[in-house]
Amino acid sequence: MDELTHSHAPAAGDDYQTAIAQGFMPIRDVARITGVNAVTLRAWERRYGLIVPHRTPKGHRLYSAEHVARIQAILTWLGRGVSVSQVKGLLRSGQPAFSEASSQWEEKRQRLQESICNLSERRLDDCFNRELALYPPHTLCQQLLLPLLEELELRWRNQFGAQAERVFFYSWLRSKLGARLYHNNRQYNGAPLLLINVSDLPMAPGMWLTAWLASSANCPVDVFDWPLSPAELALAVEHIQPRAVLLYSSQALNTNHLQRLLAGYDCPCLIIGQAVQIHQQELRGMAAQNPDLSLAADPLAALQILTDLNLLNS
Repeated sequence: MDELTHSHAPAAGDDYQTAIAQGFMPIRDVARITGVNAVTLRAWERRYGLIVPHRTPKGHRLYSAEHVARIQAILTWLGRGVSVSQVKGLLRSGQPAFSEASSQWEEKRQRLQESICNLSERRLDDCFNRELALYPPHTLCQQLLLPLLEELELRWRNQFGAQAERVFFYSWLRSKLGARLYHNNRQYNGAPLLLINVSDLPMAPGMWLTAWLASSANCPVDVFDWPLSPAELALAVEHIQPRAVLLYSSQALNTNHLQRLLAGYDCPCLIIGQAVQIHQQELRGMAAQNPDLSLAADPLAALQILTDLNLLNS
């Protein structure tokens, strides 16, 4: 399937409402269904011709079920590490190019890492914005940001200047993703997810990536980037009435304290972060006794669990 020139299109004289009644979808609905925002869909159309929607006489973009299927196929390739510039040829030929794809993502990560090493906020922002316009958050998290964080942790071991780079990057990431959360929360209705950093390490990047992924899936998210006592967590839950409580920690926890945190409220709970791996056996035992408790070692796993539990769509 190429640019879907053979798919049924609304008649030239059809207006917007008539086309919608025929089963065509506006861009906002396609963004909600696929998780690819409208800016990215327009960039795929304008720069690469990946998705060419139908247009009404007034210029409204309309998408068919075939367009949605094509977007899902594009997302499958992106999830395998393929750069968006390669996808069109792969959809036509079915021939993978994984080594080239891997190299392209390495180059993107290298550009970000150079910006971080130079403490260059504008350059870092420009590099990330270019990728943000072309890739959905899930792909950027999987192929760019999580691998970048692993590479940075290796770089920061026993190196002078590591703390300056870490504080610079974590501050930028929190500001960048926090601004997107704030904007998205103004658009969404319904109870939020309550995401709390339960470790004493501030600005945890995995926590902010988790919040960003959930927010990008049309779910409001409230973030507390500081631990709460069990009594104050129960108070926050009482006031906010979240659809679920997400506890994030990138370090070892006092599991007795954690058990107290899990008591006193009646909604699903998800523990996220490296703490899940550190306390794997103990937490699995707790989850086996508590059907409302789930475990996720990283933001992508958390997103999958939230999706499986139908906790995302507002």
